[in-house]
Amino acid sequence: RRSQSSTRADKAIVEISRGVVKIQPIIDWSNKDVFYYLKEHGLSYHPLWEQGYVSVGDTHSTRKLELGMSEEDTRFNGFGRECGLHMDGDGI
Repeated sequence: RRSQSSTRADKAIVEISRGVVKIQPIIDWSNKDVFYYLKEHGLSYHPLWEQGYVSVGDTHSTRKLELGMSEEDTRFNGFGRECGLHMDGDGI
């Protein structure tokens, strides 16, 4: 989602990158949108949410949300940012 990362902030719902079509139907959803969707459909958050993990990624790079951190700060833990899935590949 756009709100999760500065590198995703300007992403479109449909993109074509290196011949691959990416459809990102919830790219413009906020955390509140996710909450209401889950509630409306009787779904639960990931169990780690209650422990402070607002975003779950790799085990070695995911951190709990702490005072003064943004949601983006909870991912990557000082490692390289995006894995490449959301990048256009220029400069690789």
